[in-house]
Amino acid sequence: MYLDKTKKEEIFNQYGKGGVKDTGSAESQIALFTYRIKHLTEHVKTHHKDYVTTRSLTQLVGKRRALLDYLYKHDIERYRAIVKALGLRR
Repeated sequence: MYLDKTKKEEIFNQYGKGGVKDTGSAESQIALFTYRIKHLTEHVKTHHKDYVTTRSLTQLVGKRRALLDYLYKHDIERYRAIVKALGLRR
């Protein structure tokens, strides 16, 4: 499995505000979605006819975009910090 408990804890500890226990903040969710998007992108590159995974990838990108829009509207500094930390384009 590509995403186990230790990897999730590492992501939440690095990007969350409250350490490993912070699984609900926008930053930690965006970081987790980004990790999953990168993994699924590599899968779709090798299996280009896997339409179910392609659809799931599109949905994940939409969820991440919605969270980024929320951060942009409510706290621009947190938005800029997470975009810079993850190396996202905008």
